[in-house]
Order: sequence, then C-alpha cells, then structure tokens
Amino acid sequence: QVQLVESGGGLVQAGDSLRLSCTASGRTLSTYAMAWFRQAPGKERQFVASITRTGGTYAADSVKGRFTISRDNAKNTVYLQMNSLKPEDTAVYSCAATKKITTPQAMSVLPPGQYDYWGQGTQVTVSS
Repeated sequence: QVQLVESGGGLVQAGDSLRLSCTASGRTLSTYAMAWFRQAPGKERQFVASITRTGGTYAADSVKGRFTISRDNAKNTVYLQMNSLKPEDTAVYSCAATKKITTPQAMSVLPPGQYDYWGQGTQVTVSS
C-alpha cells in the first residue's frame, strides 16, 4: 500500500510560482511512474504532467513551458514546479502513481483506473 500526500498549494497572484510536492509513504516511489492531475470546480479532471520511472517527462499543452515535473527517489517525492501561474490554473492538484510501463505521453491518456494510488490533493488558487 502506498499513501500519497500532496503539499505546497496556496493562494498566489498571476505570474507567481509554486512548487507542489507529492510524498509517498509505505513503499518506494522509484518503482512507479507518476503524474499530476488537476480539477477545477465544475470541470473534469485534467492531466497536467507525467514522469516515468526512468525520468522521461511529458506535460499538457496548457502548461508546457511553464510547469516542470521532477522526482527525487531518495526523498520518495515527486515535484511540480509551476511558473508564470494564470488564473485558469486554479484547481485542486493531485498526484497519482502507476505500475504501468509506458511512455510519459501515453500516461496522459491512461484511464484513471490504471493508476494504482491517488493523493487527496492540494488547492492552488491564482488571483488576477
């Protein structure tokens, strides 16, 4: 069993930066591919970025060039560095872990049920 806990969310102004963390307990994260998702009120959950076990990354077009996903297996943590934040980035951000061996781009269309573990999420609010 893996427990994922996100942190680092908050209220910021447009143009600011935030770094989200997703820390695992129970098992090492190094054997999982990881992804970040977000869900705004009244909207469907949206893929944000992914990172494979070997460090390959992919980001959604809406955040490409602004958000960067990374991992530190020694700390059992995955990060999402978010720069140049926009009001439309406001959402609850959640991380997810999967044992699936695939490309980081394919992870963007992986059904939610294919992820083995999910965190509870952290709120990010960007004011204009």
